Amino acid sequence: MAKVLIIAGDFVEDYELMVPFQALQMLGHRVDVVCPEKLKGEQIKTAIHDFEGDQTYTEKVGHNFTLNHSFHTVHSTQYDALLIPGGRAPEYLRLNPEVIILVQAFYQDNKPIAAICHGAQLLTAANIIEGQQISAYPACQPEVELAGATYVALEMDQAVTSGQFVTAPAWPAHPAWLAQFNQQLA
Repeated sequence: MAKVLIIAGDFVEDYELMVPFQALQMLGHRVDVVCPEKLKGEQIKTAIHDFEGDQTYTEKVGHNFTLNHSFHTVHSTQYDALLIPGGRAPEYLRLNPEVIILVQAFYQDNKPIAAICHGAQLLTAANIIEGQQISAYPACQPEVELAGATYVALEMDQAVTSGQFVTAPAWPAHPAWLAQFNQQLA
């Protein structure tokens, strides 16, 4: 089975971290979750985003998630694939040069990369999606297009695969997104 790295941070979207972490393990994959400047055994806080009829999603405090690996010890060569959850974390993680270098390494090695919701912000900051079809939360459409990709507007429960990228707009897409990502891991 595959070894998957998840890059997360404080206020990552709760479902977009918890569900892939558990589902991929259930399928037999090894999954390590890291956060820059935090060590194995430390925690990050999550946020719950929901769609309740407002002009944008609502945000509530989620759970604490215990990291099972340390960021400073990981290298892309140790993993078969990368997964980037959404939420608030990608907004500031994209400012960390070490995170960008790590994301670029997965791209350069042509390994599968799954991103959901605001996770596309790491793909755009890494400048690796030119010419691809990428979905993300609709508020990320301008960034996706400025990075040279075609933004794919999907229903919230759909996903798209383009080359090594598997992307989706939000957590309701987990069944489609994780199924497509799992196919890339086969």
